[in-house]
Amino acid sequence: MEEESMEEEGGGGSISSSSSYEALMDDQNHNNWEAAAAGGGERGSYGHPPLPPPLLSPAEPREECAHGGPLRPQEDFEIQMLSEAANGRGKGCEPAPGRGGAAAGINLNINPSVSKFLMNVITIEDYKSTYWPKLDSAIDQLLTQSPGDYIPISYEQIYSCVYKCVCQQHSEQMYSDLIKKITNHLERVSKELQVSSPDLYVERFNIALGQYMGALQSIVPLFIYMNKFYIETKLNRDLRNDLIKLFTEHVAEKHIYSLMPLLLEAQSTPFWISPSTMANIVKGLYMLRPEWVQMAPALFSKFIPNILPPAVESELEEYAAQDQKLQQELIQEGFSRGDQSRKRPGEELTYNGSASCASSRGCR
Repeated sequence: MEEESMEEEGGGGSISSSSSYEALMDDQNHNNWEAAAAGGGERGSYGHPPLPPPLLSPAEPREECAHGGPLRPQEDFEIQMLSEAANGRGKGCEPAPGRGGAAAGINLNINPSVSKFLMNVITIEDYKSTYWPKLDSAIDQLLTQSPGDYIPISYEQIYSCVYKCVCQQHSEQMYSDLIKKITNHLERVSKELQVSSPDLYVERFNIALGQYMGALQSIVPLFIYMNKFYIETKLNRDLRNDLIKLFTEHVAEKHIYSLMPLLLEAQSTPFWISPSTMANIVKGLYMLRPEWVQMAPALFSKFIPNILPPAVESELEEYAAQDQKLQQELIQEGFSRGDQSRKRPGEELTYNGSASCASSRGCR
């Protein structure tokens, strides 16, 4: 009889406990849950109160998650945990106390690479305060370096910064900052050329052109990830072509009508400008904009092959007249035609000396 009364009391207790648990589940106030469960539950991790654990019958001890009720499918559960990790908080899944005071926990199978990615998120503030200043300083040094100078920058570090920013979806901002940075530099270069004297104008233009093209050989490879995954795929352009276009628009176009008369004048004045400087400028202008050949076809044809149309038989006499005119101009400038014989200068002396040596050896 006593056992039956105890079973009835136990059964009644479980029914009343079940009804109180359902009432707690209907209540949406977490503070009320914590107050109701203060007698028998533990607080969750990071200061968030867990849901009350389900009641266990004495005959069937089970291991349940402290969230209460059956677990959702694995994929939904992982998505919830990743969302909480991204917001900087997490909820532990504590094992409910069973008989013997111990219960095994649930193993959360979260991809380590995903969790590491969430912990290393680069915000736009991080990009502006940490990553772009490093890139800005390196670009400054590359744009102002002279040929043969040593630049104390870490190419590996800059390459890594660009890679991380591209992976964190900052390509658009980084491309905009790069274009703005180089545009400001080219505008300063253009202003410096405008105040240059005519004697130094051509040489300084050559230095500015060579310095910029040399800088592109380092800048373009450093931003190769941005070029491949943003400029080529989304803008359908190429970084090198964009940067060359900047020099054309902000420097070359502004100075072409001042530069070309000086080049034509230097062409008629031998050695006023060194041949290497003249060749670099003419080839550079042709690379920037081939249409500029029409401004001085004869000048460009001296340094770039196949610029002029092919010769025709009817114009051979005209070509011969041009050659004769050039020879006369060189003679007037003091250039002599030299000996027109078949022997080279000094060849007679060499021949006579070798013959005398041979005869002397023969006499011995």
